[in-house]
Amino acid sequence: MTFLTFLLQADTAAAIDQAAQTVAVKQQASMSLIDMTIKGGWLMIPLFILSILTIYIFGVKWYTIRKASKLNPNFMNDIKDLIHDGKIKSALALCKREDTPVSRLIEKGIERMGRPLTDIQAAVENLGNIEVARLEKGLPGLASIAGGAPMIGFLGTVLGMVQAFFNMSQAGNNIDITLLSGGIYTAMVTTVAGLIVGILAFFGYNYLTAKVSDLVFMLQSNTIEFMDLLHEPGDNTVAK
Repeated sequence: MTFLTFLLQADTAAAIDQAAQTVAVKQQASMSLIDMTIKGGWLMIPLFILSILTIYIFGVKWYTIRKASKLNPNFMNDIKDLIHDGKIKSALALCKREDTPVSRLIEKGIERMGRPLTDIQAAVENLGNIEVARLEKGLPGLASIAGGAPMIGFLGTVLGMVQAFFNMSQAGNNIDITLLSGGIYTAMVTTVAGLIVGILAFFGYNYLTAKVSDLVFMLQSNTIEFMDLLHEPGDNTVAK
């Protein structure tokens, strides 16, 4: 019985020791992550700022594009019915209630009704260009971050290597491997951080650009549908 108790105690002690080692390894890993961020040097500050800008620009533009893409599926049918019935003011009120890029284009076209169709189309296209420019605002900044963040990371790599070799040259015959490893460590940290920020900005930019393209296609489709409506006999002469 005493021998079995001894074995149980030994197994328990081994398990406790293994658990303690696991906790110590986890603590060391978490500390190394913090230390890695600190070791990156002052270049981690602009990279951190760029990461915040990336998240902010992506969030704002995603919300704006998502809001602009929402359109009542019956909107164009209601506009057609109101115009056919001669209820121009009601059609304008409907456009104002929708308050989307598509409804603003249609509203501009309705306001120009009674004028030559070429004037109406030109006014709608000009407003369409303004709406697209508003949607694309901020995307060039995201593209700049996608290209600039890795460059900053690579700059940190070069500076880290220069620092490492400078320390080795100053050490003379007392060269220690830590002199080289410290600079390389700093260099790799900035490179990884720059690539992470650049990759996030790159994929975010491509995603938002694709969403803007889909929205532009929707604007063009509804504009063509509206112009076809005005080409119907009698509709282009409706008074405001």
